[in-house]
Amino acid sequence: MTDASAQLNRVLAICVCIFTAATLLASSSAALAQAYQCRIPRGIDAAPPVRKPADEPRRVKPVDGYLLALSWSPEFCRTRQESRRHQSQCGGTLGDFGFILHGLWPETRGRDYPQWCAGQVQVPRETVRRNMCTIPSARLLRRQWAKHGSCMTRKPDTYFRISRIMYDAVRYPDMSALSRRPLTIGAFRKAFAAANPGLEHDMLFVKTNGRGWLEEVRVCLGKNFRPRRCPAHNPRQRANREIKIWRGS
Repeated sequence: MTDASAQLNRVLAICVCIFTAATLLASSSAALAQAYQCRIPRGIDAAPPVRKPADEPRRVKPVDGYLLALSWSPEFCRTRQESRRHQSQCGGTLGDFGFILHGLWPETRGRDYPQWCAGQVQVPRETVRRNMCTIPSARLLRRQWAKHGSCMTRKPDTYFRISRIMYDAVRYPDMSALSRRPLTIGAFRKAFAAANPGLEHDMLFVKTNGRGWLEEVRVCLGKNFRPRRCPAHNPRQRANREIKIWRGS
């Protein structure tokens, strides 16, 4: 297991966010595809650690890079607004969301990425509460630590601090405008990259569902947390494939 604490300190010291310093000077309006509003909850119920599913192997491997997975919340919540399980994200309990952080995932060379690296380390309730406007689901927060974060660092708080830095550095294209015109995956990747100096279209993977609606954007990162071309083992995409963006009801 690779401890990311030294990398985190370097990120904080020299402001190595995802992209160049120009990204940090972008107008605040470019960030509106994140949480439109979010109210950090007063408290979080206690819950046991997430356990590794029996059918998922434990893989402890050297970390070669990372994937920053950004989930498009309007599409996720499209059929889950009445679900008690997803109330915090989809029911308006915390606020309204655009892109949320699905997770920061360590990668290795090849397809067998590290996962479930450590034992049952509990995520402190205050750490969960502090990150609910980034990942608005206590269950998902705990799972991200257990499955992915434990392969990066020994402490949950360190993992989520790194994740927030990465998430907060991203700027977004005008999602409302993009949703109102014919769009291909290639055009969407170029628009997303253009909003972030230092990011190229081949450093992105765009995930859609079976009906062609946007579900997730994944940014490929190197060991230094800077963008890199997505490795060959990542799925290839047809740039001319159509994509649709659900704005919400």
